[in-house]
Amino acid sequence: MVDLSKYNKWDLGKLFDFSVLPKNSTEDDIRKGCRLAKEYNCAAFYAATNYWLPVMKEELAGSDVLLGVGLAFPFGANTAYMKGLETEEAVKMGGTALDIVMNIGALRSKRYKDVEEELKVFKKAAQGNLTKCILEVNFLTDEEIATGCKMIVEAGIDYAKTSSGQFEGPSMEQFLIMKETIKGTDCKLKVAGVKFPRPQNAYAFIMAGAELIGTRAAPQIIDAVDQMREIGIVPKYAG
Repeated sequence: MVDLSKYNKWDLGKLFDFSVLPKNSTEDDIRKGCRLAKEYNCAAFYAATNYWLPVMKEELAGSDVLLGVGLAFPFGANTAYMKGLETEEAVKMGGTALDIVMNIGALRSKRYKDVEEELKVFKKAAQGNLTKCILEVNFLTDEEIATGCKMIVEAGIDYAKTSSGQFEGPSMEQFLIMKETIKGTDCKLKVAGVKFPRPQNAYAFIMAGAELIGTRAAPQIIDAVDQMREIGIVPKYAG
């Protein structure tokens, strides 16, 4: 569990993956996003396609900000084979943080072997780079959320992620189902699609057990920490 009293504003950046996800993003959007990710010491910068990875690699050279990309984004309906090819391409192009969208239709249809296969293919194709699997929890029942998390853990994926951020974000109740399901495993939790008011909700998820928040509002949320501390939502920095 993250102890926010031990995080100053600079260190806080490592709890956030900053993203510029619209498919119509321009090169200027991506470059500006990368520079903000460095400025705020974010864990990773994400685009929604492999296409921008060369630009990201150029902008993030010399920093410790990971090059993130959304795979099968945002619907997850690709075949396991195509997901594997897309992941291999991302790694070849320099991607170091890889978020794949689970085939939610397959999960809801109880085609569990298909989901297990795509996660196995994804993990292998990632070649040791950081892996995260998106559940898109707002489309799932509580039972489906738990089932999806169990398969993520069994596949050895590094993070179970609530959402893509393109649809309705998670409730705290849905997040806590994920937390309970992965308890005692090496899998971690990432939240995306944080609802308004974003600063309050983002810090609430961190205090509830999230180890990463994926959001296009990372700079604003980080900048709000002093106000959140002043009003008692986030604990004071203890040094």
